[in-house]
Amino acid sequence: MRNRHPDSSVVDAQALPRIIRLSENLYGAAFTLMKLLPARFMLDRAAAEGRLKPGTTVIETTSGTLGLGLAMICCLRRYPLIIVSDPAIEPPLQRRLEELGARVEIVRTPAPTGGLQGARLARMAELQAEYPEHFWPSQYANPHNPAAYAPFAELVAESVGQVDCLLGTVGSGGSVFGTGAYLRHLFPKMKVVGIDTFGSVLFGQPDQKGRLLRGLGNSIMPKNVDHPQIDEAHWVSAAAGFAATRALHREHALYMGPTSGTAYLVARWWAKQHPDKKAVVIFPDEGYRYQDTVYNDAWLREKDLVLDALPQAPLVADDPRTATGHWASFAWNRRTLQQVLEQAA
Repeated sequence: MRNRHPDSSVVDAQALPRIIRLSENLYGAAFTLMKLLPARFMLDRAAAEGRLKPGTTVIETTSGTLGLGLAMICCLRRYPLIIVSDPAIEPPLQRRLEELGARVEIVRTPAPTGGLQGARLARMAELQAEYPEHFWPSQYANPHNPAAYAPFAELVAESVGQVDCLLGTVGSGGSVFGTGAYLRHLFPKMKVVGIDTFGSVLFGQPDQKGRLLRGLGNSIMPKNVDHPQIDEAHWVSAAAGFAATRALHREHALYMGPTSGTAYLVARWWAKQHPDKKAVVIFPDEGYRYQDTVYNDAWLREKDLVLDALPQAPLVADDPRTATGHWASFAWNRRTLQQVLEQAA
């Protein structure tokens, strides 16, 4: 009989993913809530450095799952928490944050520069002045965000062994770059594939408002995005990402969110193109938040997001700024963003 021990909290129980073999050479890392890892690590480091003490108010701007990760940990550790968000936050997520004790502030008027994200940052500045002893995790710039993925990289290496390619969606710059950096200490030749959506600035596209594929992409460039780690960049449309999410469920009974489906679309193709290489793809969260949207056929038809067939291969772009379609790829070759844009011009 194995010597099993109870976890000390739900956070410790759910912080790491299950590693699942999807094909001969493709493994999925299926998280319940991936953002628990950086939320816990950023708070732990702040406490160790004396920047977070009992009673300190934690303030962060997010409309996604980092807020849920922070809310769960702050609830358990009794830290007051304020989340600044915008109307993109789903009402069920907002209700859950509030039930966990977080105060959620929604900004509704875009700033003249930076749109709603600019307005969120402006409200953050007001709250920081109001709570001078606050702690701001700052997931986009905090190096403890990517650093949080060391235990995940260790789990991957122990479970899978040699890894030839890591694939994942990019948003804050944490998971793909943190995990990639750790794994390359063990496997220096490992490829890293970053997956974005059209209209996000992360890999050189012009910003587009109202992107429907959420949880990846950005309208601003996080400091944690480390472009020279990237070998290939891919862009996926909302319709293709949602269709791939449903395919992941039908083909592997994995009920995951749309960022997971988007990553699956690219990873399945990459694994087929490199049958002698072993790939690991990151699935950031589960699908229960999306039962009324991505998993609802009526909603997909209403939004005109139904595809006749799932794309089987990307369109190869020669300039990130002009990549288009439902799925496109670009050979990034570990260059900086400036190098890529200058050489593509």
